[in-house]
Amino acid sequence: MRDRVRGAGDAGASAWARYRVLAAEYRRERAVVRGLVAVSAGVVAAGMLPWRAGPVVAIVVFVGHTLYERSRHEPLAEWRRGALAERRTGRRLRRLDPVGHRVLHDRALPGATANLDHLVVGLTGVYAIVSRRWRWGVRVRVEGRRLWVGRRPVGNVAVAARAARTVSEGLSKELDHRVAVMPMVAVHGARVPRGGLEHAGVALYAVREVTAVITGEPVIFTSAQVATVAAAAERLFPPMAGPYPAR
Repeated sequence: MRDRVRGAGDAGASAWARYRVLAAEYRRERAVVRGLVAVSAGVVAAGMLPWRAGPVVAIVVFVGHTLYERSRHEPLAEWRRGALAERRTGRRLRRLDPVGHRVLHDRALPGATANLDHLVVGLTGVYAIVSRRWRWGVRVRVEGRRLWVGRRPVGNVAVAARAARTVSEGLSKELDHRVAVMPMVAVHGARVPRGGLEHAGVALYAVREVTAVITGEPVIFTSAQVATVAAAAERLFPPMAGPYPAR
């Protein structure tokens, strides 16, 4: 409720909505296939083993197939992981003092295909934050000009830099003075060096460090200026609505 009082939309709302749309599209198809597989396995088991084994095998196969499909359906799983990561980041950002900070979630950006997960306007500046969930325990590092997560190079953090530029340009024009915006990625699951790292102008931090980073920067705004900038951001960047952005 406090997030709503501060004018923030729901963290991960559009990603969760997209997940639910995809889940609904595939739910009936998956249920039919799952039922046929389970019944077939149960019939075979009842014919080869004592008949009581049939229902047990059918149930086991049904549950196993459900879990398998949930992990195998990558687009669906990706939207779900993304939505949950945004929600966790949102809960972290609620720890910021509401007197000196305004937090906006899931914002539409004009002329952009992707939304902005989180926008923080605080005493220490303005932050465009993107949540990213990568495989648990793998290491995030920078080698040369590339960002690596485990053994795989990734490039989707550039969305944070583009979002920061869009927000900076919009706020600067609206307020008639330059407003700098720091692009940041809140990392879930994967291991980020303590103190974060930087790639292509984007700062990456473990999600647990994000609020400390924001409050640890030098103060550049007054509370009144925070309110003014946040009000402009509310006008320029409304809560996201469909069509949903690609992740």
